[in-house]
Amino acid sequence: MKRLVFENAFIATVDEAGTEHDSGHLVVDGSRIVAVGAGPAPDRLTGGAEAAGSRPDSVELIDARGHLLTPGLVNTHHHLYQWLTRGIAQDAILFDWLTALYPTWSRITEPLVEAGAAAALAVLARSGCSLVADHHYVFPEGSGDLLGGIVRAADTVGVRLHATRGSMDLGASQGGLPPDFAVETTAAALEASGEAVARFHDPARDARVQIALAPCSPFSVTSDLLRESAVLGRQLGVRLHTHGSETVEEDAFCRERFGRTPTDYLDDLGWLGDDVWMAHSVHLDAPAIARFAATGTGTAHCPSSNARLAAGIAPIAALLAAGAPVGLGVDGAASNESGQLGTEIRQAVLMNRLRSGADGFSVRDGLRIATLGGARVLGRDRDLGSLEVGKLADLALWRIDGVEFAGIADPVATLGLASLPPVARLYVGGELVVDDGRLTRTDEQHLADAAAGASRLLRSL
Repeated sequence: MKRLVFENAFIATVDEAGTEHDSGHLVVDGSRIVAVGAGPAPDRLTGGAEAAGSRPDSVELIDARGHLLTPGLVNTHHHLYQWLTRGIAQDAILFDWLTALYPTWSRITEPLVEAGAAAALAVLARSGCSLVADHHYVFPEGSGDLLGGIVRAADTVGVRLHATRGSMDLGASQGGLPPDFAVETTAAALEASGEAVARFHDPARDARVQIALAPCSPFSVTSDLLRESAVLGRQLGVRLHTHGSETVEEDAFCRERFGRTPTDYLDDLGWLGDDVWMAHSVHLDAPAIARFAATGTGTAHCPSSNARLAAGIAPIAALLAAGAPVGLGVDGAASNESGQLGTEIRQAVLMNRLRSGADGFSVRDGLRIATLGGARVLGRDRDLGSLEVGKLADLALWRIDGVEFAGIADPVATLGLASLPPVARLYVGGELVVDDGRLTRTDEQHLADAAAGASRLLRSL
């Protein structure tokens, strides 16, 4: 791999101090950042040559004038397989939407899931996303190696993957929401969870694939599975993920069935802690926000999906003010048909201003939860989420010299208030994954054709 030298970029490092450079440099050696700062890069890092023609072949100088350089974005919640079922139940709330889609999801297979995941990951990469957390919780009998298909799809596109081994064991006959054909036994889910960690989890700091355990939600999982998954995850040293406090219907379910709020119920079962992150957290009261902050429990904020399903606006500003970790998420592409993470920055800014006021959530707040905040939620902030010396070179280079952004006073506002800038380049560990808006490791048209065919086939089964 060549040494990469970026110069003349507007750099938003998203470090703890919020350091930015109007015209700065960043240097990558191998997979890690070795220099970042104002002005041109030091000669000792560029080969010391004035003319590009005499520069060593091992150095690639990238003139990033007219571009914004940020960390690669971190998607803390997705359901990649749902790329195959977009545009269905368009006017439904969550419980009705799930009920409409469960029968179709019961027919997924390994090849279908891999095709859908690859297309969804391609769209994420082209929107600046370098790390994706996927929550897969539907495992129909005889469907094949679904998790393996998702892992292969991430390798095809070239992004990092935090795959979760999800599960459901509370069918309708036991008072849960999913139909009985969509659930597993508790024992089978726990066994499969352990196997997933053994097969795929890489604990290394530069890991491309990690695994978390992710029973789906309080209304689709028994207390036993939640409790035992928390014990197993901690024994295996992996993180824990579930949906929590997404809708008023979930809140009512927990109060009626358990006599507790979702947060109190999950807390009782060992599901709050700095190794846990929840999807959505829309309906948190003040005690729950304080409990999240005190325990270090993270939240994946999914503003577009919450709006699409009319779930509400999460109290993100309050969570951040309390010190709780918050990341950004797309959610499943069947409840956020865009599938892009970059556009969620703007959605987060706008939605949270509706709840917290015009000065309650800035464009830099949006960028932070999409980068360093997400890395913290996934336990990767030591190596990812900001542009700092020693961190992994997951970088998004955004083109902001087009007519859409001409004259804009603040380059970061292109992400938080304007239309999404094109991704000129996306690097994952110093490897070029997107170049001039196109994937480098695979043919996009092939992915599109495969996903379209898989979607048609799934609907016909």
